[in-house]
Amino acid sequence: MAVSLRPLPTIPQPATRSEVDVSVLVPAKDEAGNLPLFLELCDAMIRGQEARYEVIVVDDGSTDGSWSLLQELREQHAFLHPVRHRAQRGIAEALRTGALHARGQVLVFYPADLQFKPEDIPSLVGPILANESDMVTGFKQGKYEKAFVSGIYNKLSRTLFHVPVRDLNNVKAYRREIMAALPMRPDFHRYMIVMAAAQGFTVTEVPIPLYPRHAGRSKFGLSRIPVGVLDMLAVWFELRFGQKPLLAFGMLGAALFALGVLAGCAALVWLLVTGQGQRWAWTVIQTCLVLGSVFFATGLLGEQIAQQRSEVREMRRELSELAANQFEQDDSGAVRDAARDAR
Repeated sequence: MAVSLRPLPTIPQPATRSEVDVSVLVPAKDEAGNLPLFLELCDAMIRGQEARYEVIVVDDGSTDGSWSLLQELREQHAFLHPVRHRAQRGIAEALRTGALHARGQVLVFYPADLQFKPEDIPSLVGPILANESDMVTGFKQGKYEKAFVSGIYNKLSRTLFHVPVRDLNNVKAYRREIMAALPMRPDFHRYMIVMAAAQGFTVTEVPIPLYPRHAGRSKFGLSRIPVGVLDMLAVWFELRFGQKPLLAFGMLGAALFALGVLAGCAALVWLLVTGQGQRWAWTVIQTCLVLGSVFFATGLLGEQIAQQRSEVREMRRELSELAANQFEQDDSGAVRDAARDAR
């Protein structure tokens, strides 16, 4: 009796696993008007696929009855697995929660507002299942109300990060190990492509049609623009100097300190030669010396924090390996039991 072994996961999962290839993660905040139709379309899509799907809807603190509706819909759709946040925690947290409950080796980030139809999910996961890419993102096709702002955001991102895609913040599919490798931070989902590419994962894009919202309203306004820009700079700094903060703060501090010392020497020589002092010059000198010392000390503290983060990442990796080994032992035991039963 032949028993096939599943690929080893990199995120710990429950001891019981079902045969799932793709887990669709759906953050939902007050989407009761969209969920029934969304899941009907998911049902139609899944029925036509050879790959095995599950849909994990994460109710992110909805107040419109979404959670009770999901309980009813679970009775209709066997592939549905609803998860709940009692208070709103954001898309990044919802994706992390969904990943922890997911059983597939391919994860898909897909919204519930029906601006993207479930029928297009296979085009996202296809290159990954065919081992042609590690992450696939959609490139919006159709009228987009925030096209101007999105265009600026994507252009700035491509300039800073040199990623080979045109639309960073869109629906996407990715291997499970990418989620395990990403740092946990608010709104990290906007820069999953950037961080994945920086770690050596291959990234491609496919065109995905964009439709008008079926029901409800957008949760994002103009206030998200400055937040997005600051997040972009934070990610850039993380990728550029996160492993060696002393390279940034230390060099800047040393340069300011050296400038202050040289300016002080020049001011002393000028005072000895002319007998005249310049108050503004001494103010600049003191400022350079103080700021230089502060920046250099900040760099040293940053190095200690970076060391702690490296140790935490190593602990996560070892825990993942332990979990994977445990699953391997469980699967080996299942094989032995199956062989004994066959005899």
